[in-house]
Amino acid sequence: MASSYSQDLRDRVIDAVTEAGVSRRAAAQRFGVSDSAAIKWVERFEATGLRTPVGTGGHRPSALKPHRAFIEAALTDKPDITLDALCKLLAAKLDVRADTSMMSRFLRGAAITFKKRRWQRASRTVRM
Repeated sequence: MASSYSQDLRDRVIDAVTEAGVSRRAAAQRFGVSDSAAIKWVERFEATGLRTPVGTGGHRPSALKPHRAFIEAALTDKPDITLDALCKLLAAKLDVRADTSMMSRFLRGAAITFKKRRWQRASRTVRM
């Protein structure tokens, strides 16, 4: 993954555009950065006054986290409910949209698991 440009380079490009009156594309060519990078840096500086890079990545909390109690109650009422049915129930009752993969990740992360039990003993017949 590429690293971000140095803060000194950002400052020089922004200063060239704002103080020296150089165009954004000319400043980009002069300092060896892409046109789009120079344009975005200057736009961000003019809009917010910030010269630092925008953060990337990070943690996004689950949209299902505030509804954990409802999900646990639904699983207690009907422990063999499918993920699809649980998503539809959540949408109908709380107007929260979730798909099965999102629900699965939430349940695994919250350590809410359901193990199916055998209702019969396993047969003693051995395959050959």
